Amino acid sequence: MPKQLWINLPVKDTNKSKEFYSKLGFSTNTPHGNSDQVQLVIGDNNANIMLFPVATFESFTKHEIADTKQATEVLFSIDAESREEVDEIAKRAVEAGGSIFGEPSESQGWMYGCGFADLDGHRWNVLYMDMSKM
Repeated sequence: MPKQLWINLPVKDTNKSKEFYSKLGFSTNTPHGNSDQVQLVIGDNNANIMLFPVATFESFTKHEIADTKQATEVLFSIDAESREEVDEIAKRAVEAGGSIFGEPSESQGWMYGCGFADLDGHRWNVLYMDMSKM
């Protein structure tokens, strides 16, 4: 069985993306001192999202990249510790230059979440799940 997962994403400007995700509280680094790559490490399980310049990403995939203004290629979902953390991440996303596509709200009586898009239009879902109300 695989032991780790790396998700690779194309971005227009790795430095701006690193700054964006740092403002949201993500752990970021540049592996091997390569400023063309940014690694986001998420959560206790250390999920890795690698941000690559568009040209580098295209050289890996040998395929056209989805236009995130026209379509969604993936929805990343991350958990939050509280409703307040959901609100804070939504606020930080906008302050860092992203946009909200789903305002913070309650769903099904036990989930509270929001949706934001990063600088390149990649979509993120932030959820607080109150299991005691499930």
